[in-house]
Amino acid sequence: MSGEREESPEGRRKRATFSVTGMTCATCAGTIADSLNGLEGVFEADVNLATERASVTFDPDKVDVSKLQKAVEDAGYGAIVNELTLSIGGMSCASCARTIEEAVGGLDGVLSASVNLATERLAVRYDPQRVRVAQIKKAVENAGYEVIEAQTLDVEREMREKETRRQRRMLLLSVGLAVPTMAIMLLMDFTSIAHHFLMEWGGLLMFALATPVQFIAGRQFYVGAYKALRNRTANMDTLIAVGTSAAYFYSVAVVLFPGAVPVDHVYFDSSSMIIALILFGKYLEAKAKGSTSEAIKRLIGLQAKTARVVRDGEEVEMPVDDLDVGDVMVVRPGEKVPTDGVVIEGRSSVDESIITGESLPVPKEEGSEVIGASINRNGMLKVRATRVGKDTALAQIVKLVEDAQVAKAPIQRLADRVAAVFVPTVIVIALTAFALWYVFGVPALAPEEPRFAFSLTIFITVLVIACPCALGLATPTAIMVGTGKGAELGILIKGGDALEVAGRVTTVVFDKTGTLTKGQPEVMEILRFDESCPDMFVMAASVEAGSEHPLGEAIVRRAKADGIPLMDISGFESLAGKGVRATVNGRLVTVGNRALLEELNVPLGERETVVAALEERGMTVTMVLLDGKPCGAIGIADAIKPTSAEAISELKGMGIDVVMLTGDNRRTAEAVARRLGIERVLAE
Repeated sequence: MSGEREESPEGRRKRATFSVTGMTCATCAGTIADSLNGLEGVFEADVNLATERASVTFDPDKVDVSKLQKAVEDAGYGAIVNELTLSIGGMSCASCARTIEEAVGGLDGVLSASVNLATERLAVRYDPQRVRVAQIKKAVENAGYEVIEAQTLDVEREMREKETRRQRRMLLLSVGLAVPTMAIMLLMDFTSIAHHFLMEWGGLLMFALATPVQFIAGRQFYVGAYKALRNRTANMDTLIAVGTSAAYFYSVAVVLFPGAVPVDHVYFDSSSMIIALILFGKYLEAKAKGSTSEAIKRLIGLQAKTARVVRDGEEVEMPVDDLDVGDVMVVRPGEKVPTDGVVIEGRSSVDESIITGESLPVPKEEGSEVIGASINRNGMLKVRATRVGKDTALAQIVKLVEDAQVAKAPIQRLADRVAAVFVPTVIVIALTAFALWYVFGVPALAPEEPRFAFSLTIFITVLVIACPCALGLATPTAIMVGTGKGAELGILIKGGDALEVAGRVTTVVFDKTGTLTKGQPEVMEILRFDESCPDMFVMAASVEAGSEHPLGEAIVRRAKADGIPLMDISGFESLAGKGVRATVNGRLVTVGNRALLEELNVPLGERETVVAALEERGMTVTMVLLDGKPCGAIGIADAIKPTSAEAISELKGMGIDVVMLTGDNRRTAEAVARRLGIERVLAE
């Protein structure tokens, strides 16, 4: 649960969010929302079926959270919150307990805080999306007491896993019994094998097999229907319970009281298979919800767990949750940046791909901003924390995904309105169909059929074809799974509205590096302009060994792959954005791009044609100068992903225009675009 206060003319406002169990369809969500909205002091209550969460804005002076939970439970459902238990040291009287309760209870996101003085334990109910455990601990410490231990309970995750396991058990039970029930029915109808035995005992066998399916595997539908009835409404469970019960109890009457009903045909196979098929859908639904929740947890898991912080001149390792704005962190090569901050000392390149999608490392120096969870490639950095906890870029991304999952798309709001009247309408239609067929249909259209049994079949059919909760569940589940899967793949979808708009997209713009290409530059061509410098490539690689630029790293990787030993260098100098130079064996070696040659006023002359040919083939050309004269060129290319051409072809087949946007030079960009079939290119 979570708390969020704001003053308003209507009184104080607080917002609570919590998990709800036991919902099966949109009618359930509507019933809970109505129960909450009916409480005095509740301004607004919204219940999302797909995420199984309720959000309530209320006046804490008129209603508390325990009453909100009781309203949900009275409606026949469950309300679950995250819980934290802290052992507290230093308390001596009831006043101490009250002080701690007030300090912790005042935090945004804490729903309730209760201290037991006898056991010296603090029980906190909270929303982890709004308040961190570290903040709760700090509130206790700031009040002058000691936190001895912390135990958190991820109730929501445990609940989802338990529900998935339960649905799987019920599915296996129903399938295991429904299949032989149907097999017996088919043998009775279509074969003469053991015909007399089956005619005598087949009904009892099917009764024995179908009963556990009806009342054990199908128990959840009866419970759901009872909850709906208690709230004077009807839901999807009502349809399933009524439809399968009609088939089951009619069949029971046929088997146990032969002659008491007009026709001796049984429908045990129908009731069992209907329950099995719907449970299959329920199991898939539970799996989808669980996997989406895990996708968000994987996002959260990208964050570093600990940080190395400078305190009183010494490095101290501490949990990331304990960081404060202003803390100075030491980030060594290969480590994750613990939280968002600004570099105050050091130079390096940082891999920000998990956050921004940019595949190439980004150079960082004093004054550069860094993002939490990005990876420091080389060089040690000292970073001052500027944002921690829920304010970091990663936390905002997680919140964006979570908000997207609970936001209702326009089509979903329409589906909710339809679902509210859907079930009662279906029941009325089914009863009407039964009556019409019994009175008029069978005598006129199927006089050879038994009137009651045929009409009952029609009644059951109308009910069960409406059983799948497509109207109330398909849209929110699609949004939830879509946004969760998108987050897993690095695509942030800002709610159901964005998903709907995506269906009307006419143009897609792709970045080149790391999106259409692999983002891993490779040396493709090595050209020597002058035979008098055979060591051109090894000299270039030796100079680039001191560089952190991705193109320089590609040259060094190629040299190492070819087993070429690097030479010693001196006087290394980095020419920002243009290249590098150093002295090798007493000669000045300069490695750089066209901009550097223009700055040094070095013409290419007739070599321009060769260099242009490499660029036409999609390569970025790095020039090598020996004592100020061109002696060679190295063609470097970023290989195209094998899936890029297929993706672009499919988009174009859907009538969508594709554009490539890149900061690379136009010749290279157009060469890549030609290979992918992209007509429009925005480069340089």
